[in-house]
Amino acid sequence: MAWWSRDRGVQTVTDEKKSVPKGIWHKCEPCQEILFGPDLEENQRVCPKCDHHFPMPTQERIRLIVDEGSFVEEDFAVESGDPLGFRVDGKRYRDRLRAAKKNTTIPEAYRAGAARIGGHEVEIGLFAFEFMGGSMGSAVGERITRQLERAHERRRPAIIFSASGGARMQEGILSLMQMAKTSAALARLRQDGTPYISVLLNPTTGGVAASFAMLGDLIFAEPKALIGFAGPRVIEQTIRQKLPDGFQRSEFLLEHGIIDVIVHRKELRDRLIRTLAWFGSPGRPPTANGQPTGRPKPQ
Repeated sequence: MAWWSRDRGVQTVTDEKKSVPKGIWHKCEPCQEILFGPDLEENQRVCPKCDHHFPMPTQERIRLIVDEGSFVEEDFAVESGDPLGFRVDGKRYRDRLRAAKKNTTIPEAYRAGAARIGGHEVEIGLFAFEFMGGSMGSAVGERITRQLERAHERRRPAIIFSASGGARMQEGILSLMQMAKTSAALARLRQDGTPYISVLLNPTTGGVAASFAMLGDLIFAEPKALIGFAGPRVIEQTIRQKLPDGFQRSEFLLEHGIIDVIVHRKELRDRLIRTLAWFGSPGRPPTANGQPTGRPKPQ
């Protein structure tokens, strides 16, 4: 930039100020440690000092969990519309959708498809929290339902990674209907004993937590993930009481029997592989009267 030399009284030119590229440094809120971006990514976005789990982009999580090159995404064409012509704060819902697609390069807040994990064939789905906070609208509910229907038809275990702020308010009752729709798809999945593993990430709240996310045959959660229907502040204002420390965190829910196990991010793939091997074949063939025999028992 240009400046005036006090000695000469003439204008000279210095080198332009260097700016630090975005994403190079990250501050860990729990321990206040400043972390180098590439090192944090190498450590699977887990703080090496306090073990805090940072949010992980969906594409990174896919690479972390599934066998390399095995993920075949489906339902590309299922996207949200604007059936209510919703507008808030002077901005139209359709414009917010357009901006979210541009910023994330994905069409919706949920990605699903067939994959292998340790050689086991699965139907896997992941919420993309980077897309409108992972909110569930009609398109997300349809994608989840289709994933569960494929798991039913192909007799493959279903796995869903949830990270969501809940039902998408811009679609009103249409988004709330997805709670029942996805739960009904799970009921059909259970008829032939096909396993469903729910993995809860930070945060899993609202209508997502109040429906399919809590209906897993096994429910995993990452450490210290916020999990619940209403937020802690809303609950405190409603009941006018102070909530216990750690309320709605993974550890609190495990202690009270709401989830089955807390799994560190670095151990999650191996835990899923062992669990899928334990389940064995996803279902048993029908009996003579055409009814399924139920979930296979571990040997």
